[in-house]
Amino acid sequence: MSPGVKVALVPGVLALLPAYAGRVDPVAELRAAAQAAVQWLGPDVQVVADAQGMRVAEALGVSSGLYDARRRGSWLLDQRSGGFETVVSATSSTSVGGTNVLVVANGSARRSEKAPGHLDERAQGFDADVEKALRCGDVEALRGIDRALARELMVCNIDGLADLGKVLPPGLTAEVDYADDPFGVQYWVMRWSADRP
Repeated sequence: MSPGVKVALVPGVLALLPAYAGRVDPVAELRAAAQAAVQWLGPDVQVVADAQGMRVAEALGVSSGLYDARRRGSWLLDQRSGGFETVVSATSSTSVGGTNVLVVANGSARRSEKAPGHLDERAQGFDADVEKALRCGDVEALRGIDRALARELMVCNIDGLADLGKVLPPGLTAEVDYADDPFGVQYWVMRWSADRP
């Protein structure tokens, strides 16, 4: 992670699309945190997301008019997550080393009986381990995410979460703007910068 580069994580939940806001926004706090994270990254952003996550990124304000779909950097090449190809796009031709990065991913979708995948007793522990790694910059733990278990727990963009372990410096703590599971799905909004404040 080059000096001055920022990294942010937001969830790829469809509820963040404008059509779901309505008169009473069901995810108002999450939306505000995610929008603020995207604004914090600035205009030069590279996105790591599956197809649904890319829709969310666009809805949060990442420009869709200047995408460059070429793969750049070994940690971004031909990855797959839960059957969806990871999409890598950018708003400039700058390389990964000098471009801010938005990862669109979330934790398990099986944290309660009302969750999309219904309750799986392993979900809480899995998400707790991932959150701990994200918060404290445990890059080895992120790289070593159990992908088979993650797929069973319906984790969104497993490769994106794991690749945070490749782009973040070891031990770089996160600014946590949101961490909750309002629909039985674990959502995080976190930010990392080597040049705080």
